[in-house]
Amino acid sequence: MLQKVPLGLAGLLFSSVLYAADYHVGPGQPLSAIAEVPWPDLQAGDHVYIHWRADPYKEKWIISARGTADRPVIISGVPGSTGELPVIDGRDAVTPDNVSFWNESRGVVKFGGDLNPDEAPPQYVIIENLDIRSGRPAYSFTGDNGSVSSYSSNAASIYVEVAQHLTIRNCILRDSGNGLFIGAFDGETRDILVEGNRIYDNGIDGSIYQHNTYTSAIGMVYQYNYLGPLRAGADGNNLKDRSAGLVVRYNWIESGNRQLDLVDAEDSDVVVNDPSYDRTFVYGNVLIEPDGAGNSQILHYGGDSGNTDIYRKGMLYFYHNTVVSTRTGNTTLMRLSTNDEHADIRNNIFYATAGGSALALLDEDGIADIRNNWFSSGWVDSHDYLSGQVNDFGGNIEGISPGFRDLAAQDFSLLSTSPVIDKGGPLADAAAAFPVDLQYVKHATVDPRSRTSAPDMGAFERCPDQECQPLFADEFE
Repeated sequence: MLQKVPLGLAGLLFSSVLYAADYHVGPGQPLSAIAEVPWPDLQAGDHVYIHWRADPYKEKWIISARGTADRPVIISGVPGSTGELPVIDGRDAVTPDNVSFWNESRGVVKFGGDLNPDEAPPQYVIIENLDIRSGRPAYSFTGDNGSVSSYSSNAASIYVEVAQHLTIRNCILRDSGNGLFIGAFDGETRDILVEGNRIYDNGIDGSIYQHNTYTSAIGMVYQYNYLGPLRAGADGNNLKDRSAGLVVRYNWIESGNRQLDLVDAEDSDVVVNDPSYDRTFVYGNVLIEPDGAGNSQILHYGGDSGNTDIYRKGMLYFYHNTVVSTRTGNTTLMRLSTNDEHADIRNNIFYATAGGSALALLDEDGIADIRNNWFSSGWVDSHDYLSGQVNDFGGNIEGISPGFRDLAAQDFSLLSTSPVIDKGGPLADAAAAFPVDLQYVKHATVDPRSRTSAPDMGAFERCPDQECQPLFADEFE
């Protein structure tokens, strides 16, 4: 029997509001199946624990709960004895009959879109510590009506139709059409944090339309994530986003057609008209372009709908990133969609193993202001005709090597002899709210970033004796 736990003396008078419940699912727990959780009836402060077991949970469900800022609803995986996360497997999964929602074929775990006509968007929910996988057309599931259906090609491990104040933390999202899909829902989806996850091995063979992540919201933050290669044969991007108020910081993003595809909110005028739509912050990331991984462009900023009136147009703040290309041919760092797109580029490392002559800053369009960056020697403004403009404000340096500790092992921390040490400069005024005070640790963890003088270029500050301690101890395998 589940036990209600009072939250304060006031709970004696207002038990229906101020009591929270813990629900434990798994071997030896009060509940044996995820379906036994009363998903439609979760209240603020409730906590669902899904305990690890050797066999995957072949269940899929919807989360429509509404927590509060101080009493969120939490769905937590409880790891096994050696840290294994509980697996939620979409293959042959069954939807419980106590929920009813549309778009069942779009995801393994879904947020929002309940058939309850009075449903408000789920809010203040945290989902963490789960390995959610296998939502794509090769697999089928049994719906809440008992019929067997296949997943759609744009299905996701986590599909967010609508949510507000949602945190997705320390999950593994893989083997789906999209690892994570978040829809704008005409601007109702807001304040989303994607933190410390490992997202890889997603996409559809031969298709450019499914990605490791595909998101649109007002207020979207990616931090501390490992975004690895897509499925073999998949042609999608790694991180694709159509949000307003986008922040991408302290992530490891490797491979994909492009590492970052930051384009227009084609489905939502509310997102386009939000004041934060024209400011995007990308900093402290490791971006890796392997040989033969689709498009030669690392980042695309602006739009892809063809309606240039709704392209982002504003400023991309791109600073303290380490960008490494091992392509044997040309690499282009940025495609800015039109000359109305502007990039402020500071304190980065741009390294191409093929040499600087294979490295271009821009594609054809856009305005780039560059300050205090390290480039492979011989880099060019563009490999094509440049209708835009590159403005050099000084402090940029070139060289053969930026002084990585071990390039072959992908250790991009700095040797004591690195030419980028203390060569960084101040950030743009608009970036004052987004200081670089952390740095990525392999994988899906972070360290404090501290310095004693001018900042180093790139995503890593050389720590005294390399003794920075990780904030999180989770290790990727």
